[in-house]
Amino acid sequence: MSTDMRPSIGLRPVINVSGTMTSLGASIVVPEAIEAMASILPHFVEINDLQRKASGVIARLTGGEAGFVTASCSAGISLAVAGAITGNNLLAIERLPDVVPEKNEVLVQMGHVVSYGAPVDQAIRLAGGKVVLVGQATSTHRFHMENAITDKTAAAVYVVSHHVVDYGLLNLKEFVEIAHAKGVPVIVDAASEYDLKIFLKQGADIALYSGHKFLGGPTTGIVAGKKELVRHAFLQNMGIGRGMKVGKESIFGVMAALEAWENRDHAGIRERETSYLNLWKRTLDGRPGLTTLIEPDPTNNPLDRLRLIIDPEQAHITAWDLADALAKGSPPIIVRDHEVEHRYFYLDPCNLHPGEEKIVAERLAQELDKARASNEIIATPIENRSKHRFDGLLRWPD
Repeated sequence: MSTDMRPSIGLRPVINVSGTMTSLGASIVVPEAIEAMASILPHFVEINDLQRKASGVIARLTGGEAGFVTASCSAGISLAVAGAITGNNLLAIERLPDVVPEKNEVLVQMGHVVSYGAPVDQAIRLAGGKVVLVGQATSTHRFHMENAITDKTAAAVYVVSHHVVDYGLLNLKEFVEIAHAKGVPVIVDAASEYDLKIFLKQGADIALYSGHKFLGGPTTGIVAGKKELVRHAFLQNMGIGRGMKVGKESIFGVMAALEAWENRDHAGIRERETSYLNLWKRTLDGRPGLTTLIEPDPTNNPLDRLRLIIDPEQAHITAWDLADALAKGSPPIIVRDHEVEHRYFYLDPCNLHPGEEKIVAERLAQELDKARASNEIIATPIENRSKHRFDGLLRWPD
């Protein structure tokens, strides 16, 4: 691990057991990508030609016909939707998001309209798309989608994420079958997914990935799929995509990260991550009020996480107060607390430098010992988290 520069500029040396979160810097960038970015920075290149080279690498790794690099997976949603609306009409591209073509409706299952830091539907609306919600939050049937498709339907967006409702909705194969029966292209948001080929194999016309999550590349989005649709999305760089552009270093960095992915010791990484989970489980098992479960990733990425379920009566602390104590302590430990109101959070092993897994175990033991020594249960109202969630952001940069 290189020298930690964070304290020199006043940043907290956080340890990330939350996951590949944009708010934490996403992932540890692989050495191959760092080297590639440094090597291209001093030189001028023709960006469209560099993107053409990236297209070949993306096609090989995803099984798509073509691909390009943009600012983020969120940008990829907007560009892919815009491409489906405008095709190669250059005037329409310049006029977005004021839509010239009337064919601008975009279908999304209601249970897929989640926030990844911003709302999924906003990325569609930025492109001039009119969002058409399909089904209900926990129930989408074939008839819902079949009857939602009209002559104004430009595309259908499918979201793969731990945030979405994971029951009662159409799976991707059904979603594709219904859309394709009426000539509607399918765009899959697979931002934080490990398998780069499965979504196009299952019939998606475009698959979108983050370059900066499991791939360990620079902050980017990858658009991959059918050549004509990818081309139409790429043309949006003359319009709304201008504000979503990436530099030469990001394009070349993603190319290097993709090629490193081919040679990565995936089994060895999984073995190391499993050893972290077992260490944390040994540290926690037997403590009053704690239940630990090693669980597979909900979207079938090849990784497990440790779920820590907390009975505050026995542990003398709530799950959310323990999460906050870990985040405020030294060093700060950021856990995966999206469902903390259900009395549990997760520890994700994928983003640790060697030795940090032991620090996580020590901090967990430290905070739990402190709570057990308390005469009263540490239990702040869960409503406080919602009430004050954005206080710091609203005061930024103060």
